[in-house]
Amino acid sequence: VIHYRPRSAIREVGKAMGLSEDVTGALAKTVWGSWGSSVDEAKVDEAGLELSDPHLRRTLVLADQMIGMPRHLSQHVGGFILTERPLTETVPIGNGAMPDRSFIEWDKDDIDELGILKVDVLALGMLTCIRKCFALLEAHCDQVHTLASIEQEDPAVYEMLQKGDSLGVFQVESRAQMNMLPRLKPNTFYDLVIQVAIVRPGPIQGDMVHPYLKRRKGREAPFYPEPAPEHGPPSELKDILGRTLGVPIFQEQAMKIAMVAAKFSPEEANQLRKAMATFRSRGLVSEHKDKMVGRMIERGYDPEFAARCFSQIEGFGEYGFPESHAASFAHLVYVSSWIKHYHPAIFAAGLLNSQPMGFYAPAQIVRDAHEHGVKVLAPDVNLSDWDNTVEWQAVEGERQLVLRLGLRQIDGLAQKDAARLLAARTAPYSDVEDLRYRARLGRKPMQLLAAADAFRSMGKDRRTALWDTRALKHTPDLPLFVHAEARDEGDDTPVLLPATPLSEHVVSDYQTMRLSLKGHPMSFMREYYHERRFIPASRLRECRFNQRVSVSGLVLIRQRPGSAKGVVFITLEDETGVVNLVVWPDAMEKNRKVIMGARLMEVHGTVQMDDDVIHVVAQRMEDATDRLVILSDDLLRHDVARADHVNSPLPSSLPSNVARHPRNVSVVPKSRDFH
Repeated sequence: VIHYRPRSAIREVGKAMGLSEDVTGALAKTVWGSWGSSVDEAKVDEAGLELSDPHLRRTLVLADQMIGMPRHLSQHVGGFILTERPLTETVPIGNGAMPDRSFIEWDKDDIDELGILKVDVLALGMLTCIRKCFALLEAHCDQVHTLASIEQEDPAVYEMLQKGDSLGVFQVESRAQMNMLPRLKPNTFYDLVIQVAIVRPGPIQGDMVHPYLKRRKGREAPFYPEPAPEHGPPSELKDILGRTLGVPIFQEQAMKIAMVAAKFSPEEANQLRKAMATFRSRGLVSEHKDKMVGRMIERGYDPEFAARCFSQIEGFGEYGFPESHAASFAHLVYVSSWIKHYHPAIFAAGLLNSQPMGFYAPAQIVRDAHEHGVKVLAPDVNLSDWDNTVEWQAVEGERQLVLRLGLRQIDGLAQKDAARLLAARTAPYSDVEDLRYRARLGRKPMQLLAAADAFRSMGKDRRTALWDTRALKHTPDLPLFVHAEARDEGDDTPVLLPATPLSEHVVSDYQTMRLSLKGHPMSFMREYYHERRFIPASRLRECRFNQRVSVSGLVLIRQRPGSAKGVVFITLEDETGVVNLVVWPDAMEKNRKVIMGARLMEVHGTVQMDDDVIHVVAQRMEDATDRLVILSDDLLRHDVARADHVNSPLPSSLPSNVARHPRNVSVVPKSRDFH
């Protein structure tokens, strides 16, 4: 059952009360994710709205009343049930919105009460990614792999993970997991099982993480709590907690502690299991607290240990892992890590072709691939497929796989238009008109391709290609003039267009593809920030502990985990790397509007380090998004000189009939239709 949360309650009540979409949207933006059990009126001022308006106040009161109420019944994404008699004789069946999909009207609790066997099918984007990576490995490296054939326990793979180098890797790419990897330092498969399970609300709320790390590093001996001698053998928990050094981490361990240490009956344990399995229903789990904690204390267990065990079970009520689940996920962690380590170009292509998934946008995936030595090539109408692909090239005298971005990376380009382009590409397209004529593309896809700078193989940069696409006739030719020979080109006179500054290319790249291979927006502002004594991400390691610093960057990720007690984690990116921010609750309240809305952020705080993890504890934050919109001339005056790099000639491998133009000079037809 899906329930109303603050954001959905505001939007739907606002619609029912006649508020405009911009007003409800502004109100919804004051709510962080799905947090909270009420609408915070103190944040309404941030939306620029006046609480003295009685209609607005009524809307907020009604939204408060709706929070927590049932909204709709959800559907599980996949699975099947087994019955003795035909399913149609047992339960009403409905047709799904998608073809060949059906659903039953009863929920999982109904099925459980009737004793019907249900099997869920878990859909994971990483499985799609791995399948696509295996296909690329077979096509380009003659390696045939399955999930079972990857070499096990490879030290090089674990060495990569121990550094926290896990962007894009299944399950361990979040900020919390990246911070945990250098601390836990996994070097065996079972270490990955624990790594997957330990960064979860259960172990965190039960305060089990730090004791485990201390024992793993040898700073603390494993300890197994014991009951009073008259109540049982001293080693009754050692069999349960031996593999995890005396610290309960998995759901099964919490259940076994309830049965062994608190003497839960099978029926009581099953009730506790059901409560744990109901995500986001901690109240159901808490009903068992007095029973479990009280019995453990009666049997002589330390009250603090008993309370921590149950706190962990409450955390599992939010989200927790059984050991078998963690083991199957750890296998995907290892396989995806193996591909990333040995075939970074193929791994990046697989990730990009499986979007949306994971924490990171295409720009960060491409940047990470570049940092791992992968050469990345831009999408091109003559060289790219729909999907991102890899191809062999000589790089610095060595044969390497390079990543060629696909046409799918161009925002707004429909797959059907790209399919027409690819189907008609029996030979390289010679110019913009040739592409339009052979592929029969309309005005919009042609301009999208030009805006994405995808005509480089024709010797045309973005500005030239845009000029040419605006000159195209997009009305159907009369039957008498359908042949290419009938096209009238005699009245077009060449004109010179000024070279496009590099900064303009980068901004346009982000607008059309959400990434750029030509530069990073922050590089054009580095001189400005250097004068203000802001330091780049690459220099944070040179700082001393607790040194005051100022940093800036594009906002990649904002996270506020439920187990973090109000702490917010933000990741910024500049042209040299990433900056990990920690925002304590008091700083969150002071800078809330900036944190929730800024795309470019300036941060003042202190540097802290723990093992190989470096982060900045934010104190004062400023929204500098307007600098992305207006890159002033004094910051970009040197770009024309740098534009020579962008307006480079064609590679010699392209067909000789493709037109070539001098650098920094765009020869284009004078268009009567261009305005």
